[in-house]
Formats: sequence, C-alpha cells, structure tokens
Amino acid sequence: MAALLGAAEIREIAERIGVKPTKKLGQNFVVDANTCRRIVKAADVSSNDVALEIGPGIGSLTLALLEVAKEVIAIEIDDRLAGELANTAAAHDFDIARLNVINEDAMTTESLPKEPTVLVANLPYNISVPVLLHFLEKFPSIQRGVVMVQSEVADRLVAKPGSKNYGSPSVKATWWADLSSAGTVGRSIFWPVPNVDSSLVKFFRHAPAGDEKSRLQTFAVIDAAFAHRRKMLRSALGELFEGNASESITSAGIDPTVRGEVLLLADFMKIANTLAI
Repeated sequence: MAALLGAAEIREIAERIGVKPTKKLGQNFVVDANTCRRIVKAADVSSNDVALEIGPGIGSLTLALLEVAKEVIAIEIDDRLAGELANTAAAHDFDIARLNVINEDAMTTESLPKEPTVLVANLPYNISVPVLLHFLEKFPSIQRGVVMVQSEVADRLVAKPGSKNYGSPSVKATWWADLSSAGTVGRSIFWPVPNVDSSLVKFFRHAPAGDEKSRLQTFAVIDAAFAHRRKMLRSALGELFEGNASESITSAGIDPTVRGEVLLLADFMKIANTLAI
C-alpha cells in the first residue's frame, strides 16, 4: 500500500505552489490518510469504478481513490492546485494516466471525459448542496457516493419529514437518491482546522422521481414552501398559485393548512401536478 499525504507534505506543497487555504473557496485540506481511506471504503469504491472527486485540493483523497479505483476524475477550480495534482500522484508512484484533472468550476461542469460511477468528495462548505444536486442531475452514471460536508448540512440532507432539519435540500436530493448518515469526522483532520464539525453522507441512486418538466414544477413548489417555513401551505404557495393555492392543494389531496416540513417528495409532486409552468 502506497504512502498517502501527511500534514507536513501537504503544507510543503501548498507553500511551494503559493497556496494559502481560503475561506472563499471553502479550502480545508484533509491531512489524515486514515480518514481518506475510511471515506473511500465507505463509498465501496472498487477496481471497476471511475471515481469522481470535486475539489481535490492538495490531493489527500485523490491518492486514496487512486489506490482502489480504475480511474479518477478530479475537478479543481484553483489552477495552481489543478496543475500540481498529477505531480503529487506521480511522486507517490501512482500511474497518472489513470488521473484526469479538470481545471474548472464544478458548478458549471456539463460534461466529463468518462462516465463516473461513484462520487467521493470533501465538498466545499459554501456550495456543498448545490454541487451535489448538480451532479446528481447532470450525471446519471453516478450510482453511489460519499460526500463530506458540514455537519449541519449533512443533517439537512438526511433529514426526514417532520424533523427540524427537514427542508429543501432534504426533499430535492431524494428526487435522485436515497441518502443516509455515514458518520462524523474530527476537526483535527483538516488544515486549517475549521470552526465547524463535518460529517459523511452516503447516497445510492434510484430512478428519478419523474421527468424534467415534473422536476422543475416540483422544485418550484418545494422552494416556495420552504421559503416560508412557518406559513401554512396555502399561504406559502399563494404567490406561486396566483391566489388559488388552497383549491390546488386540496385538489391534490393535501391539507392546505399543513406546513411544507411534513410533506414527502410524493406530496410535493401531487401539488406540482396542479401547477402550470
């Protein structure tokens, strides 16, 4: 088993290429090899997988993926980090022909050189939910994955109806996948040490809940419902339904006096079916 990156080498590489981790890009680099291997194992990565990593940074998790996966696609927005990743892999005796580094903003990624089968990433805190939803939507070849996110975000992603953490991310993610908690990680495994806790979220893809038109309508209803969490549905959806919210919600078989936080995705879809967009 190859030696992975440690804290001293990560700091040396960062200094050499002139990188100071920035809060703006959500850069908190993992400096613990055991944690990286734990994440890869949790995602059930095998030698048949094309693994996709978003925001590889210095490359801690990238090397752990290269230990197991057939190929790794890494999307990195910072050109200095993107340019150094293959050098780091080569220095640790990995075949860089199995590593494809894409220097771009993951939120704008529309195509990839290969079809990824598994997503494994330490997602930047500030864009973790939009990035996850974007890749679930755009790349149906991704069958499963594990993402490391801020614990507060993880709680939202895996929350069930009726809980205080249940919200728009909880419902939208279930359009494509079943999500569950895969444990927590300590703050000390990062450099710099963040001031928030982190957790792992595991997902398995299922067939999408509906077609694209249905998704757009449903997501519009979800957004409106959770933009006004304390309001009853008839009030929260009033503007979206141009004053006919109560009638539309009732016709969908839903009580218009309940709040969005008690509804399943299927309930939002029923309401959306009465909406013309």
